[in-house]
Amino acid sequence: MAVTYTNRRGKTYYLHQGVTKKGNPKYYFALRSEGDLAEVIPSGYEIYENPNAQVFLRRIRPQVITDEEVKIVEKGLQQYCRIKNCLVDVKKNVISIHTPDQNVDRLAASLSFFPGTHEEKVQLVSREALTYSPMLQFVLVDKKQRLFETQRYCFLGAIDDWIMIGTVGELPELVKTYVPHLGEESYFELY
Repeated sequence: MAVTYTNRRGKTYYLHQGVTKKGNPKYYFALRSEGDLAEVIPSGYEIYENPNAQVFLRRIRPQVITDEEVKIVEKGLQQYCRIKNCLVDVKKNVISIHTPDQNVDRLAASLSFFPGTHEEKVQLVSREALTYSPMLQFVLVDKKQRLFETQRYCFLGAIDDWIMIGTVGELPELVKTYVPHLGEESYFELY
């Protein structure tokens, strides 16, 4: 039985296997169910779905960020952020917040021909149409004391990169301070 994975958009991906020019095994996910399909996930690897619902096979990494820290960010989004449908992603020592590139309510309202409630339309749009961009991240800089620095994405043409904002601190306080700026003009004044 081939390894499959269904992403949050409901698309099923199949794990394919092949060989590199040097003769090493290679693995990748694709939507097509034909070809040389893998029947098991290789040892030391895991399936990863990024915020834009793309599916990859990646090496298992040691967990640096705790589940509790991820929950602090997710709870902070619910409490302090006016933007709904944000996603949290963790890579190595970084917790990233991704916001939708589209206005979810406007897209849902444009589906006047679609039967259902506004909330059902929001769910449909969220599942099928949204793309995401990373906007805010918390970088673990002190593993012992569990201190983080906050960074926001800078959109100045000469920079287009992460810039540090504020000072190093404890995650709950940083979330409370910076998450409310997501989707607001004040976000662009943080530096």
